[in-house]
Amino acid sequence: MRDDGEDGRVTDGRTAPAHTAPAPPRPDRRRGAVAAALMLCMALAALDGTVVATAVPQIVGDLGGLSVFSWLFSGYLLAVTVTLPVYGRLSDTFGRKPVLVAGTLAFLAGSLLCAAAWNMAALIAFRIVQGLGGGALQGTVQTIAADLYPLKERPRIQAKLSSVWATSAVAGPAVGGLLAGYADWRWIFLVNLPVGGLALWLIARHLKEPARADRKKTPVRIDWPGALGVFATGALLLTALVQGGVAWPWLSAPSLGLLGGAALLAGLTVVVERRAAEPIIPGWVWRRRTIAAVNLALGALGLLMVAPVVFLPTYAQAVLGLGPIAAGFVLSAWTLSWPVSAAFSNRVYNRIGFRLTAVLGITGALALLLAFPFLPYPGEPWQPALLMLALGACLGLFQLPLMVGVQSTVPYEERGTTTASVLFCRQVGQSVGAAAFGAVANTVLAARLGAGTDLDTLARSLDTTGAATESVRRAVDAAVDRVYLGAAAAAALALLALLTVAPRRFPILKEATGDEK
Repeated sequence: MRDDGEDGRVTDGRTAPAHTAPAPPRPDRRRGAVAAALMLCMALAALDGTVVATAVPQIVGDLGGLSVFSWLFSGYLLAVTVTLPVYGRLSDTFGRKPVLVAGTLAFLAGSLLCAAAWNMAALIAFRIVQGLGGGALQGTVQTIAADLYPLKERPRIQAKLSSVWATSAVAGPAVGGLLAGYADWRWIFLVNLPVGGLALWLIARHLKEPARADRKKTPVRIDWPGALGVFATGALLLTALVQGGVAWPWLSAPSLGLLGGAALLAGLTVVVERRAAEPIIPGWVWRRRTIAAVNLALGALGLLMVAPVVFLPTYAQAVLGLGPIAAGFVLSAWTLSWPVSAAFSNRVYNRIGFRLTAVLGITGALALLLAFPFLPYPGEPWQPALLMLALGACLGLFQLPLMVGVQSTVPYEERGTTTASVLFCRQVGQSVGAAAFGAVANTVLAARLGAGTDLDTLARSLDTTGAATESVRRAVDAAVDRVYLGAAAAAALALLALLTVAPRRFPILKEATGDEK
């Protein structure tokens, strides 16, 4: 076990190292084509949720299954989350290219099957197939981006990938609405095929990975029991978090059974992983201070992101009286500032370091989240929009330095596992946030409007009537205020992780120049 910050590494790029890390294999000199392929792969994952969400009425009208349609999203989320650590380890073992190609093929196969679905059960099953590929897309794309660009240039590609998510958040609902309204909802899945096909062609033609000499000397041993344990544990835990309080009460037998089963499987998985020669989730992921701190901080980020993404559109409709499209634009304000802030964050962390830059970003986010409950009632749309614009700028300054920094502390053969662990923690944070904040909001609404009232019921009512009574407006305002206070608590947890767990300076590996470009 090494001691981060005391092993002769460069610290935040400003101190000469005692040794040089192995040169990360650069795919080749044609990075632009590979970067385009990565953006296309990321677009497949980013557009998926927003496009499908707008077509739910058409899908339910055609296939039925209103009572279970939420599993179109829950099933996909489960598959993506639980496969992230597995794909991360496989990419370190076999290389990035075969994992990304296999994941893209799985995603496209799932898309084709979704377009051919004959009922809601089949569509949910095929969405899970999509998610099995989506886990490879999200994790491996981020890892290849770190392989492709040296530390000084890495913010450029990360900002491009962030812009893909931002564009998808704005364009996705419009694309989904157009396809569902003027064509057929099945085209929502079929349009993935040409996009994914182009990405595969670019990857096959331009992404070249050198042979791994160390792998030629030793046989590859895959920890399949560990992979199964991680998958089963994650599936039970996330099912409990996603469905608890929705399909059944939190303290009911299904919730307690799933949570208990997840705890039992987690213990068994730890035992299996400790005995494995090459575990899916190695112990060093949590023993190294830098990686552990980033995992905790970005897990808290996933939690706090739920507040604006899930609750702000309902707030904009119920309290501000906006329509669905205008409410979406209030939320999209942060997608404009986030990638811009991320792109320029290197100018900050090159001066003051990764940790302090992230501390500044999350401190600003904490202040903005605490400010939300003080917005005037009912207020004007520009007020929360301006708050979201500033929040996006702060989170761009927080997330990207941590991602770039943690990827730069590990050699090539550990980067896939490290990246996947960070993304896994963020995904779990989002699931925990959706469950916890949903319970908070529904408790406030029930206290003010009577038992049996929850946010989902109000959201459907707003979609139907387009207006809310004064009592509903004030109840939603109070509920969302409490949720934002919870998000502020998550930001405080992220800040605490950075101040107490993260080393003052990230132990950056010096990259060998070699034949880089």
